[in-house]
Order: sequence, then structure tokens, then C-alpha cells
Amino acid sequence: MIKTKINRHDLEYFLFAMVRAFFKEAEVIPPDTSAKNLAPDDEGDDEDVLACELIEENKTLSVEIKKGKYLKEDYYRLYNISAPFTKENEEPDIEKEQFFKDEVRGYIYDSFCECSGITLPWGNLTGIRPTKLYLSKLMEFQKEKNGEIWPFDEDIVEKTISNMSDIFRVDRNKGELGTGIAIREQGIMNSLHGKDGYSVYIGIPFCPSTCLYCSFTSNPVFSFKDKIATYLDCVKKELEATAELMKDYTLDTIYIGGGTPTSISAEELDVLLNCVVTTLPMDTVREFTVEAGRPDSITREKLECLKRYPVTRISINPQTMSDKTLKYIGRNHSVSQFLDAFKMARELGFDNINTDIILGLPEETVDDVKNTIDEIKKLNPESLTVHSLAIKRASRLKMWMDKNGMSDLRSTFDFDEAMNIANQGARAMDMNAYYMYRQKDMGGNLENTGFAREGKYGLYNILMMEEVQSIVACGAGTVTKRVFEDGHIERCDTIKDVDLYISKIDEMIERKQKLFWT
Repeated sequence: MIKTKINRHDLEYFLFAMVRAFFKEAEVIPPDTSAKNLAPDDEGDDEDVLACELIEENKTLSVEIKKGKYLKEDYYRLYNISAPFTKENEEPDIEKEQFFKDEVRGYIYDSFCECSGITLPWGNLTGIRPTKLYLSKLMEFQKEKNGEIWPFDEDIVEKTISNMSDIFRVDRNKGELGTGIAIREQGIMNSLHGKDGYSVYIGIPFCPSTCLYCSFTSNPVFSFKDKIATYLDCVKKELEATAELMKDYTLDTIYIGGGTPTSISAEELDVLLNCVVTTLPMDTVREFTVEAGRPDSITREKLECLKRYPVTRISINPQTMSDKTLKYIGRNHSVSQFLDAFKMARELGFDNINTDIILGLPEETVDDVKNTIDEIKKLNPESLTVHSLAIKRASRLKMWMDKNGMSDLRSTFDFDEAMNIANQGARAMDMNAYYMYRQKDMGGNLENTGFAREGKYGLYNILMMEEVQSIVACGAGTVTKRVFEDGHIERCDTIKDVDLYISKIDEMIERKQKLFWT
């Protein structure tokens, strides 16, 4: 067990995240914000304390990292960071504050690298949207050079990669990935309506079963079959309110996700899609995605229903091409069912199909990943989304691990090699990386990456990740995001519980109205 302490509140999460990333086998306790004494305490051989103390002396700062068995030395010190704490009642100097944080983060990271003998591919970045940072850097350097922000010169790209390496310790490969995606995203976003437009997300929180690793809002569809019609009535009410609320904006994309939207019946799916196309202004829609994620939820009747409407993109997700793993994680479908569903979609004319896979699933090896990629290449989908397994606190997998006192199941899995295999497979299918995000406690400290062919990029995914456009979300457990003209973002969530959502539908609509009428 490692206890963490720091006397700078705005760096608490950073310290906690870094300790967890470097010392994966240890249980890490978040910083105690009430602890004034930062000296390590002796609480037995199985516990250790990492304390970061930032001390202001004569307008400079020193940092002391105090630690026991996890560090090679008792103290690591850094002096003369020329960015003092903001005094009470003083206006903060934003540039100095940012410089200070960057210096301290880099120092803490470098100390951990030295004592552990490892480095992290994304350095000391902890945010989930690194491409936003890359894009802002590209624009900043480009504007400094010639006053323009697009397109980006080659030397600006190289300067951005170097800058992110110097400040955040991001390695070269991830730097090239981050800048490449940022440039590709910007080119795509230039063709959309930005803050003058909006997207709609519709959540269908039902699944055939709950996967072992899942923490999304989902409910067993068989237990809610008598409530689905009422639920769809409520979604329709939200969509009608959305059309009125956003009548002065341009609708760019629609995304129906979950859960598993195709877990509802073909008749119910038809009701939902009819509601969408008769309520929303479809003439401007560039992309209409429906997740048909679970092969065991797909039937010819449901795919034919999707084809009757202007759905442009679907997902059919194997996660792995190992029957043994599928059974282990509770997917309740076989590889054969996935292949049948994919081929059926092709026969019916779907020409933009995405497949999701997950790296590091329990008991899988790199050879399993290679087999999954090889089998997907035979199908030749238009896009491939590659996830590194993140063990979510609310997932059954995490609860099961905690109950059985198990350490991280991913500790022996080679995520770097698995990601290389996935990257090579995507390139073999003529795909480019077009969006990316990170999550807490990701396997290998890596990322989730979407690959697609030119012209088949998931527009909603880009808009959602880069937060350049408002997204109005309808359905239980969804989150609406308003992006204001100055770029700041405000959110309002919708109740997760289906019964509460139905009973409070008017309140859910009112929340969104207040957000957009402010």
C-alpha cells in the first residue's frame, strides 16, 4: 500500500495518477487533503508513504519528494522554480501558475522514472483528450509564425512534437500519433458547422447481458421489455423538445448508442428510427450512426429496418475472435455469430461498418490479438476501434477482483506489442488513426484509437472528443454538453435509472432548456 500526500490541492490528482501509473502492483491511497504533516509515517512493512512538499522561500519554490522503499533515495529535491504560490486575495498570474505546474509535474515524473526504471508512453499527461492539447499547440505555433491557423507547416508539426516531449515527456511515437490525429481531425472539422451546429446522441440503455468489463448505463433487456415502449415515448418527447430548442442551429450528426440499441425488437427499433427522422431536421445530417454492437442482438429483420432509414454507419463489435474469451467476459455470442451478423450486413448493402476490439481481456495473450486482427482483416471493415482494457470501478470485473483479492489481471500482458499489431492491421486495411482518447487506469497507460478509411471517419466521434460542438443527449444516463462561443463548456446529465427517467422526463427536458436558454 502507498499513501500519498501533497500540500498543493490542484496537484493532488496528478500525484495520485502518477503513483498508480508507475507502481501498478501497489494499492494507492489518494492524498489526504487534511494532512498537514507530510513526513512519512511508519505503519508497517506493507505500507509506504509518498509525500510531495512544495516550500516557498524568498520568492522561489523547492519541492521535496519523501519516500521509503519505492525510491532509491530518502529525498529527491528540486530548487528554484520561479513561480510562487498565488497569495490570498491576489489575482493569479496564469502564465506563472501554468509554468509552475508544468515544472513540478515534470520533476515528479522524472523522479519516478529514475526510481522505477520505466517511462510512460504519454509521459505525465493525465487528461483523456490529448489531441485537444496537440491541436491547441499546433494552432498556437502556426499563428505565431504567419498569423494563420490552418494548414500546419511541417516545421510547426515538428516543433509541436518536441514541445510536448519537453514539457509533458510524451515519447516520439505518441507525439506523432497525437499530431497526426489532430491535423486529420481539424481538416474534418473544417467541413462541419462547429459552434453553429449540433449533434444528437440517443441512449438505449438495454443489453442482452452485461459484459464483465462494462460500466456503461445498461439494463437486461428481458427485465425491461414491458417498459421499452414507454421509454421510447419519453425519448420521443425529448427529441421533439430538442428540435425546438436547437431550431437555430444546424444538425450535423446523429448517434444512437447504449447499451445496445439493437437489443430492442425490430418493431421497437422501427418506432425509434421513425421518430428520429420525422422529428429532427434530417436534410443537413452528414452522418447517422447506430451501434448494433452485440452480434447476439442482430437479426436480418433489424438490419432491414435500419436500411429503410438513412442510417449511414453501424458498429458490429466482436471485442475478440476467441470463443473462450467471449464466454469468459459474458458476451453471450460466438465468433461464428459475429461473422454471420457482419456478412448479413454486407449482403444488405451496409458500406460503412465499424468493429471494436479490446486489448488485454482476461486470460488473453498477444497471439490472441494477432488472431483477432487477422480475422478482421478478412472481413475488411471500413473502420476499426482499438481499446486498451480499462478496469472500471463500477464494472463486474473490478468487483470480482476486489472480492477475490486479485491484483491487476493485465500485469503480464504486453500492451505495446498488442497495440503495434493492431496498428499494423489497420494500416494493412488502408486505415488512418482519426480520433483517440484515454481513460483512467488504462492497460499499458496507452489509449483508445479509432482507425478508418478516407471518407469513412466517424464524425460524431471527432465532435464528441474534441468538444467543438454542442451535443444534445436524449435517454437515461446520457450527458448533454453545450459548447459556448468562447469555448467554455457546461453539462447537464440525465438520470440513469430507467424508471426515474420515465417519471421525471419533464424535469430532464427542463434541464436542457435551462442549459441552452441561459
